[in-house]
Amino acid sequence: MITPPIHELTDRARDVFRIVVESYLDTGAPVGSRTISRISALNLSPASIRNVMQDLEEVGLLAAPHTSAGRMPTESGLRLFVDGMMQASEPSVEERAAIEARAGIGGPVEDAIAETTAALSGLSACAGLVLVPKAETVLRQFGFVPLSQDRALAVLVGEDGSVENRVVELPGGVDPMSLQRAANYMSATLAGLTLAEARGRIERELRQQQAALDAAASELVERGLAVWSEDSGRRPVLIVRGQARLIDTGAAEDLDRVRQLLDELEGKEEIARLLDSAREGEAARIFIGSENKLFALSGSSVIAKPVRSLDGRVVGVVGVIGPTRLNYARVVPMVDFTAATLARLLA
Repeated sequence: MITPPIHELTDRARDVFRIVVESYLDTGAPVGSRTISRISALNLSPASIRNVMQDLEEVGLLAAPHTSAGRMPTESGLRLFVDGMMQASEPSVEERAAIEARAGIGGPVEDAIAETTAALSGLSACAGLVLVPKAETVLRQFGFVPLSQDRALAVLVGEDGSVENRVVELPGGVDPMSLQRAANYMSATLAGLTLAEARGRIERELRQQQAALDAAASELVERGLAVWSEDSGRRPVLIVRGQARLIDTGAAEDLDRVRQLLDELEGKEEIARLLDSAREGEAARIFIGSENKLFALSGSSVIAKPVRSLDGRVVGVVGVIGPTRLNYARVVPMVDFTAATLARLLA
């Protein structure tokens, strides 16, 4: 069903629709005609309101979950409201201060990012999400372990003690001695450098023929660094905070949805791809329910905003996930402010 644009609704229909949506977002419960008649300034009888609600249901903007339980907005109705009727409210002074305080805790930047995300989660009553580039590994030691005639396991040990493995295709002419020479050269020459710095040095030395390596070992060194650099650039870090906030007071009536959402949050690779799709554009992106396949089953909404550096580069994405009945008018500006705060932190 194609829902009508907001300008095609009558003034009466817009007023009733807005009241239903705002009341539903506030309470999470369907709204009846008598309630609208009582809480609004509309000069309409309950019967007239029921007729308008019936019309809105027929065009796909409202739905009746039960026969006599009032109406609630559909996902299409929420989209129409968010895009055409919502009046955003800026974060309060206290909310801004809470976010900025977490961002300024000092110590490793990863801790500050996690704390800021936790603050956003607490203030929005959602799970907070942030996607940031993977911190560059500082190299300490390399090794190669042969797996077969044409493949080896490249082992990288970082200054922080982390160990990462990658499978690398071996060039022709590589024997166990070439593997050892390549590993010794990389450990001795590149320790203390990041991957980007290591690649720059290797390229210069090989170009100037300063590397004391044969052709096979030289190619192996290049391939080893290439597979790490390429993979590292594709592996941003996803931080999720506040999953417990998804189990709110209304969750007891919908535990299956909450369980499904918590299961979906375990699939961090899929969530990272969703957040990454919000990198383009300046404004926050809002995914409502089944608009995104990942959260179609749980009926959840995601609000995500790119984090930009001072020179305009996208250095991350921040957002929240929660039920579709989010207070969008309050949460969207909160995500905007958190993105600006993280931009200063990551600059």
